[in-house]
Amino acid sequence: MSLQAIALVGLGGAAGSIARYLLAGWTMAAAGPQKFPLGTFAVNIAGCLVAGLLAGLAERHPGWLSPDLRLLLFVGLLGGFTTFSAFGLETAHLLRRGDGLLAAGYAGGSVVLGIAAVWLGLRLAGPP
Repeated sequence: MSLQAIALVGLGGAAGSIARYLLAGWTMAAAGPQKFPLGTFAVNIAGCLVAGLLAGLAERHPGWLSPDLRLLLFVGLLGGFTTFSAFGLETAHLLRRGDGLLAAGYAGGSVVLGIAAVWLGLRLAGPP
């Protein structure tokens, strides 16, 4: 890992985090009070759309995204915006490769084990 790669990821991550904050805040303000976490939902769906669009364009136009630009956009920007986009993109790649069972295990395991890990962390932290 070079210092340049770390800087690209950091810059993209900062921009992605700010974009997440702004989009989630705008979504929640526009929707008004509700029980559904619409801000996070909107960010996750938008991140998946952008990840799919960029990955599709990169497949159709080889060389369009340099390795540095990929780091900046996929790892940095989208990683700071939402890691759900990486999850969606990786699952889609497994499906496109014909690994449906592996994709289902990855998706199901990520959701179930992720929620279980949050629950465990809350339990380990002690009562509120």
